[in-house]
Amino acid sequence: MKKLIILLGILTVSLTSCLKDKPNVDFSNIQAFAEIVHSGLPYFGEASITDPQDTISRTLQLNVTGEYPPTADVKVTVELDNSLIAAYEAINSTVPYLAMPTNSFVFANTTVTIKAGTRLANIPVTFYRSKLDPTKSYMLPLKITTVTGASKSANYSIKYYHFIGNDFAGVYKWQFTRTPSGGTNFTYAAGNTNTFLPNSGTEFEVSGGYYTQNIRYKVDFQQVGLYPNATYSHFTIVIDPDDVSKILNGNNINVLTAASIVNYVEKNYTYAEALAMFDQQGFTYDVLGTAPGAVARHNVDQYKK
Repeated sequence: MKKLIILLGILTVSLTSCLKDKPNVDFSNIQAFAEIVHSGLPYFGEASITDPQDTISRTLQLNVTGEYPPTADVKVTVELDNSLIAAYEAINSTVPYLAMPTNSFVFANTTVTIKAGTRLANIPVTFYRSKLDPTKSYMLPLKITTVTGASKSANYSIKYYHFIGNDFAGVYKWQFTRTPSGGTNFTYAAGNTNTFLPNSGTEFEVSGGYYTQNIRYKVDFQQVGLYPNATYSHFTIVIDPDDVSKILNGNNINVLTAASIVNYVEKNYTYAEALAMFDQQGFTYDVLGTAPGAVARHNVDQYKK
């Protein structure tokens, strides 16, 4: 028994000595890499731009990895490279992307310096949605081309900014009916327009006429094939949950009946038939305020291409 204890003691000392001689991971030798924060294929979805406003600002953030900040300045050059669109589509062929028109964004190939003792640098990028055809998909691939003072990340050196088009996106003539009216109704003849803004290839959103036109519909559908030969089905519609909680419920207004397409019939629609449905049937929901004497309102929004 004593021999066994002595032997175990010797092994313990020996193993401890080995660990002290050479760590399992030598962090001091890990190389510093320059990368674009939240970039590459793992973050492709996050680089999708769905903001509804015309002028959209983004910040391309550069980072230097490593256990410690760099002890000398690191220079990083970022450039636009539209050849990456074809390279991306070669492995992801679901959505065909176009290069963004030069008047639809502001970005200049640029070199930034990440100062010694720091890790980050920012490059502004601006997009102009009104310069894009909302039915088409666009990409602005920005990549790190050269790095001085560190190595370039192999997996996180490309930011795939992109807009996804939607067959139904675009500007529509618009009319709104509220029953009882309350003086807010308007017809196509009034010249009002509204825009179907794409959130994805099979979802768009558009504001309705009720409550100062701040309540948005979100419309989802399934699509088979490509325009103009595509068919569309399984249309579903909801009022944006944020608008319900912040605007309607925030003003003591309850939704009595959920949003729907008026007299919707499930089938495969052609593009023309879907447009006719938006125009001739429209989107609807009912609301009721909690104030004494409040009257239920039946809202219908119709949109004509």
